[in-house]
Amino acid sequence: MIFSKTIRCNGMLFGPFNAFSQRRWKKPVVSAQTRLETRTKDLKLDKLMAHINKRKTILDIHQLMSQRKRGPFVSVQLMSRWRNIVGLNVGMGAFLHKYPHVFELFEHPFRRNLCCKLTQRMRSLIDEEEKVVKEYEPELVQKVKKLLMMSRNGTLHVHALRLIRRELGLPEDFRDSILSRYAKDFRLVDLEIVELVDRNESLAKAEVEKWREKEYIDKWLSEFETSYAFPINFPTGFKIERGYREKLKNWQRLPYLKPYESKEVLRVRTCGGTERFEKRAVGIIHELLSLTVEKMLEVDRLAHFRKDFAIEVNVRELLLKHPGIFYICTKGSTQTVFLREAYSKGCLAMPNPMYVVRRKMLDLILLGCRNTRSMEDLEEIKEERTVSVFRTDGGGKIDGDWVIPILESYDQNAFRSPRETDDSKQPFDGCESGRIPSVCFKDDSS
Repeated sequence: MIFSKTIRCNGMLFGPFNAFSQRRWKKPVVSAQTRLETRTKDLKLDKLMAHINKRKTILDIHQLMSQRKRGPFVSVQLMSRWRNIVGLNVGMGAFLHKYPHVFELFEHPFRRNLCCKLTQRMRSLIDEEEKVVKEYEPELVQKVKKLLMMSRNGTLHVHALRLIRRELGLPEDFRDSILSRYAKDFRLVDLEIVELVDRNESLAKAEVEKWREKEYIDKWLSEFETSYAFPINFPTGFKIERGYREKLKNWQRLPYLKPYESKEVLRVRTCGGTERFEKRAVGIIHELLSLTVEKMLEVDRLAHFRKDFAIEVNVRELLLKHPGIFYICTKGSTQTVFLREAYSKGCLAMPNPMYVVRRKMLDLILLGCRNTRSMEDLEEIKEERTVSVFRTDGGGKIDGDWVIPILESYDQNAFRSPRETDDSKQPFDGCESGRIPSVCFKDDSS
């Protein structure tokens, strides 16, 4: 039997069970929040995200306006109730005045209250985006098929797809226009579950694999170096600690189960399975971001794919562990992850047609209150060249639509004649022009 001995020295006890003598050094825990606060920031992507948040707010306001059945305009008094819905920190009126190229404010001719509608340029860009979505419908079908091929059982929840609908470029009614329409590719098992009918092995090639082939051919690298590697692009000012390069080199060579391989998922508890399992999760998130329009996605919405993609790790910690592949931006109310290799100087390196339209929207929004003099000149021309069309019921009373603007759409740099636009042929409500022309009140007898 072993007896422990306690020694008294200067009134203090020292022994094996004394708290003063048995303090053990513990390694500090590095949490995801600590990594997020101490990460190297990418100022260009942060600035881009701040602009994208403005565009999201404007599109949310447009969606609320389109739900109104009374017409293309809404009173500003009613729109002020949407402030908390769209997440504005300023008043609705002040926000609308900041973007005169997007919102057109006018006084209602009868009620005399302030109303708002989208400008012709903003409406044309929204229509252009819808047109691009219809033209590239086959590519959207392939995106959904590739997502289903990455899933564990070939199924996905429709709600998860609905959450990233805009990021993927899917139409608002994608459940009816794509999932139900292409019955040979998809089958709705339940109201909220879609299943892949048949795998297409020609699509089972990740975007990172195309990059590996290019690196292997162009740079004459060995297959051992490029078979499982990812493109690494650290932000400016990133400090590489001692031993980090060697760890990264070993991680790049580590084999893993690729996203479209239909083998049994590697378990975490197997020998060396933790790092290989995490690398597989990196490959799936990398491919998911590659399928989006702007190569970005909200971190919270990735959690809805964890079960279907068999990702049993903390997604945010995984993204922060690989700053050369992903970048988490904290601008706005949510955290957004960017695919670093897809961006160069704050712009998409390889733009697609849908991104081009959204970039035009962003440029129009960023104009702010600049170049508004051309808009005032346009309003003067519209007032001078407005024609009144009377339709009477025999008693001299005005009936139906009675004002037709002959210059509805315009270009910012050059004004087109009335013969060059088709909008002049379409009658419209008198509230559209924002005021009642004085020519409409002339005497009928004359």
